[in-house]
Amino acid sequence: MIALGIDLIEVDRIRRSIQSAHFCERVFGAQERQQLAARSMAAESAAACFAAKEAFGKALGCGVRGFSLAEVQLLRAPSGRPYLSLCGRALLLAEERGLEFAVSVTHTKQYAAVVVAAEKKA
Repeated sequence: MIALGIDLIEVDRIRRSIQSAHFCERVFGAQERQQLAARSMAAESAAACFAAKEAFGKALGCGVRGFSLAEVQLLRAPSGRPYLSLCGRALLLAEERGLEFAVSVTHTKQYAAVVVAAEKKA
């Protein structure tokens, strides 16, 4: 079984939101905030991180209910490959369903889009 989740978000919406420290702490996990800070909190990257959380919830089949947004982090491997790092309730929900995830990210100056594929672990 494969489930897909997709999200598209306007970068300007997130550009305004990341002005709030409360928003950033509520939405982005610690590692995610570190990676965003290394990019000077680029709105395009922050928007992609936000979209990944929405796409994850859709692939999981529950939307963004039942877990904290900060429990789903869009991180980058040293090679630049994006991946999802889960903790807390988000990890528990994924484990209960026996799912592993792949993620693809793209953005322009105006939009960020993320696709998350969930597949049953072999």
